[in-house]
Amino acid sequence: MPETYRVGYNIKVPETASNPTTATILIVDDDEVVTQTFARMLRIEGYEVRTAITAENGLRAAEESHPDAIILDLRMPLVDGLGFLRRLRAKAEQRTTPVAIVTGDYFLEDEISSELRQLGAELRFKPMWLEDLVGLARNLLDRDTDLRAGGATH
Repeated sequence: MPETYRVGYNIKVPETASNPTTATILIVDDDEVVTQTFARMLRIEGYEVRTAITAENGLRAAEESHPDAIILDLRMPLVDGLGFLRRLRAKAEQRTTPVAIVTGDYFLEDEISSELRQLGAELRFKPMWLEDLVGLARNLLDRDTDLRAGGATH
């Protein structure tokens, strides 16, 4: 029987889980449709997901839940993704948490791209298909595993 797909925010979402895991991923994006769609996609894949629609709430969630990885929007009101990342990295227990910045802005200033790299964030662009998001989550979690194997903690 073929997989059933729903379309939401230019994203195909299968109806069945294919790769269960217990890793926790925090999604921070001011667009609730994106946040909920990404969360649903990752939950279908078996991930534990926490969400926040502001950077402040995301920082609180990161402090409380110590996620294994964070997927973060760059352009948010009040505190943007770069501000979130700076504040996250200032906390010793969050310095090595794998983070991906996801944005629809294809024309980032060189200074922003450079600082994102210096702060250890991957940069990806919207829209993201299921395969893109799941691949990103796996890459971030593999990075987390590598850091822990090397003696670092997040």
